[in-house]
Amino acid sequence: MPFLTPDVPPVEPAEFLTRPRQERIRVLATFWSEYGFGTPKMVHTIYIVKLLVLYIGGGVALATLTSDVGGPFDVAQWWDQPIIYQKLVLWTVFVELFGIGGTWGPLAAHFKPMTGGISYWARPGTIRLPPWPGKVPFTAGDDRSPFDVLLYLACLGSLLLGAFSGGSAIDGIPFAMVDPVLMLVPAVLLVLCGLRDKTLFLAARGEQYLPILLVSSAVGPILTFTDFIVAAKLIIVLVWVGAAISKMNAHFENVVPPMVSNAPFTPRALKRAHYRSLPDDLKPSRLAWFMAHVLGTTAELVVPLVLLFSTSWPITLLAVGAMVLFHLFITQTFPLAVPLEWNILFAYISVFLFAGHFAGDGYGIGDLSEPWMLPVLVAALVFFPVLGNLRPDLVSFLPSMRQYAGNWASATWAFQPGAEAKLNQLKKPAKNQIDQLIDGMGYDPDVAEMTMQMTLSWRAMHSQGRGLFSVLQNYLGDEYETYSLREAEFCCNAIIGWNFGDGHLHDDQLIEAIQRRIGFAPGEFVVVWVESQPIHKPTQAYFVMDAALGIVERGTWLVRDCVDAQPWLPDGPVPTTVTWRHPQYHPELRSPEVTA
Repeated sequence: MPFLTPDVPPVEPAEFLTRPRQERIRVLATFWSEYGFGTPKMVHTIYIVKLLVLYIGGGVALATLTSDVGGPFDVAQWWDQPIIYQKLVLWTVFVELFGIGGTWGPLAAHFKPMTGGISYWARPGTIRLPPWPGKVPFTAGDDRSPFDVLLYLACLGSLLLGAFSGGSAIDGIPFAMVDPVLMLVPAVLLVLCGLRDKTLFLAARGEQYLPILLVSSAVGPILTFTDFIVAAKLIIVLVWVGAAISKMNAHFENVVPPMVSNAPFTPRALKRAHYRSLPDDLKPSRLAWFMAHVLGTTAELVVPLVLLFSTSWPITLLAVGAMVLFHLFITQTFPLAVPLEWNILFAYISVFLFAGHFAGDGYGIGDLSEPWMLPVLVAALVFFPVLGNLRPDLVSFLPSMRQYAGNWASATWAFQPGAEAKLNQLKKPAKNQIDQLIDGMGYDPDVAEMTMQMTLSWRAMHSQGRGLFSVLQNYLGDEYETYSLREAEFCCNAIIGWNFGDGHLHDDQLIEAIQRRIGFAPGEFVVVWVESQPIHKPTQAYFVMDAALGIVERGTWLVRDCVDAQPWLPDGPVPTTVTWRHPQYHPELRSPEVTA
């Protein structure tokens, strides 16, 4: 039955795994172009039920029944109430931080168990990743302590406390809102959690929700109600515009075809139309270009600016409808990090802010109570996106507002035969993905291996994947065929409980933390890692790291070379420029010399 069974490549797994690696990537990338990951529709149904019942149903019931604005079905009574907006934000942050929002379930490689999040972050001894361990006092180390667990649970509790609280009357504010203190407390706790472990801040989507919590906490003593609404508008417009600007690159065309191919309800003919000529040419077609840069980038840039400045009611309504459709389109594609809740909330926020508080009715940027507020708000909101695009090594791609841009820090992990199993020695509630499939779900080992190699083909369909596999071929040489390769984002999920495509969560900091606990021998565990492309440079910078020996090579590649290549690199590795090698590096040995 198609509902219960996956679509699978038309090959025999045992024989398939004997083929050369690049041929396997070609077969699986071609399969992906028509079927995506091949996930059974039953899995998508689970996500839909979670979204409708737990997130939307639970969130609306919680927000309305505790706010004296009518019941959940009295939509006309509550859709434009600020307290509902605030509580849905609190509920969303709770769902994300608990671990049942984005990056949940099989589509994010949480096969069994399906939930990471709290099962990792409420457990002492798991790995944590402080963002500035040598600079911020009391954050050094990478072991999760009982204090970290209590801080995390306190943050969850504060989010629920605010969501369950009744409305509070604030002097000078015409609507009941959540008590500003109850918005400030989770904001402070989230920052403290993030300083101890950047994973928690990113998992909560702090770069987008923390500003909302902060402006909510300033209502009354600092901000008028109009200021609050205008600030909230600036926050969401920055997210849209920042994402649009970040997509003005050579990578993004390669994002749309595999994303559309993974959409479970999109006709196969439309999927095929996003590629130039299947099965020989998997480069993006003209349709893919149009989807990326007209319906995607241009719409995400122009429509939000129309929403921000329009005082025409019909135009505003059209723009609101366009952004709602935009987020619903992303939702139905089920992107691999499955940020479904985020997209639904942003669709609602579009309606609440711009239709419920129309600029022509006194909620425009010219209606701020103080002239200094606009430049201060804009400067605060654009600081990290500007810095992150110029220096992506300093800022996660999430605060940089580069979601879905295709310009990601990424990595591929390579294990000598048998070495991958050592990762199960780490203190973590989930086994490696390959073991989840075999032991937890009863997959045949060859089928499980082919399933995991699907993620490699997905990465190869994106520009940075072609660079990663090129460097691996150069570095490993003849051993390239003998190593087990893994998509680092998925491995990271099993080790720290969460990843949203951010390579900064599995860079040398995580590899060093793993090595301290396991002690791989030289050559057993090799990583090729690449940073995002700075907005003003044509190259991406990579490093090769042997877990036992540290970083052994640094270099760059031209983004255009990767974009122009086929996923399976039929013309060989793309050119790379080695800028540094370990002083004891011996090319003929394919690894640095180990010295006492």
